[in-house]
Amino acid sequence: MAAGGPGRASSAVLSSVSLQLLLYLSGACWALHLLATLLMILYKSQVFSYPHPYLVLDLTLLLLMGALEVTRLYLGTKGNLTEAEVPLAISLVLTAGGALLSTYFLLWQTLVLWADCILSTTLLALHGLEAVLQLVAIAAFVS
Repeated sequence: MAAGGPGRASSAVLSSVSLQLLLYLSGACWALHLLATLLMILYKSQVFSYPHPYLVLDLTLLLLMGALEVTRLYLGTKGNLTEAEVPLAISLVLTAGGALLSTYFLLWQTLVLWADCILSTTLLALHGLEAVLQLVAIAAFVS
């Protein structure tokens, strides 16, 4: 809480420290997920018979997920630190899209290795926690 000067009312800080830490952790985890998934796709294309159209689909969805995650993390951080509901709400919608793409890499990818399962499950868990904290932060900003 910020202290005001004489005759000033103090204003409460509503941004969520736990959400900010989770956004940071999610960014680091996502960078690991991107690198590991890219390397695993290269591995799967060399070791297994990976159909070319599906290889292109998986790489395209991975790049789409990259753009989505960068935008989501930027808007989530901006919305939390500026205590703005709109960027945080957009980030919440993008979190749902990121969770859907994580589910694709967990269940529906052409070839799924155990490492894919571990990475995607971790990312899904972080998305779920972020969604809950984003809802709490939006509720705090609105009231």
